[in-house]
Amino acid sequence: MSNTVVDFTKAKIVQRDQVIFEAVDLKISKGEFVYLIGKTGSGKSSLLKTLYGELPLNFGSGQVAGFNLFGLKERQIPNLRRKLGIVFQDFQLLNDRNVHENLRFVLKATGWSEEAKISQRIQEVLTRVGMSDQGRKLPYQMSGGEQQRIAIARALLNDPELIIADEPTGNLDPQTSMEVMNLLKELNKNGRSILMATHDYALLLKHPSRTLKCEGGRIFEVVQKKAEA
Repeated sequence: MSNTVVDFTKAKIVQRDQVIFEAVDLKISKGEFVYLIGKTGSGKSSLLKTLYGELPLNFGSGQVAGFNLFGLKERQIPNLRRKLGIVFQDFQLLNDRNVHENLRFVLKATGWSEEAKISQRIQEVLTRVGMSDQGRKLPYQMSGGEQQRIAIARALLNDPELIIADEPTGNLDPQTSMEVMNLLKELNKNGRSILMATHDYALLLKHPSRTLKCEGGRIFEVVQKKAEA
């Protein structure tokens, strides 16, 4: 069994006929925590969209969680996304239903049918993110940090091989950002692979880890220094 959860070789990433990256060579091992940094417009989102199948990969090779992205069929995309957990900056919770119903919706959409198992899994992921008693709340009744914890719980529902976090602290204050970051790092310590796009360089200094930078149509590794105590 491969120890690699992301493996790109000379992958050309294109969005709306514009070449974003000419040749991406990238490997992420299982259990790694990797930052993705770069200015707005540098291609971070295009790379992430390619990983979860929103942008097709038509040049080079790319594999994610055992799926070959080159020539990936549309009918295969839901199966790919069951192997991934995606956390967005703006939470993307359904405001017309409570937390439990938000999570149940995802499980039903990904093939779960037994209500007892659905309820059990929802309680497991809510407990995992420290929100075990919040199932009846509606998203607008919660703080931004609480909503992001629910979004992380949603990402964990199908036990993903990789969590893709796209600016997960972008709408949060510094203290709440640190709490969400600590949660992601804890998940990583327990073996979860995480790729996190961020503009928050304070987090990188506080929690240094392997860092990839998008710049000038390239993706390359940079060394981050740990903040002094």
